[in-house]
Amino acid sequence: MSNHIGDPGHGHSPAAWTAVVIMLLAVVLGTVFFWLDMPALVWASAALVVVGALVGWGMAKAGYGVNGPKYAPKQH
Repeated sequence: MSNHIGDPGHGHSPAAWTAVVIMLLAVVLGTVFFWLDMPALVWASAALVVVGALVGWGMAKAGYGVNGPKYAPKQH
């Protein structure tokens, strides 16, 4: 795996981080609710995974994605 100069990478944007955090929280909650036998909340957690993906997509369209105008890459 190489990282060429000028390569923006992937997933290092506010949109990606926000989407992943929301979806990770949804999976954790879904697992807990499954273990506690709360099917309605398991399905609500599944819906939250979809919400997380939509939030990430919306933020990317708003300019917070890797190639967006509001994204400022950090030097490694």
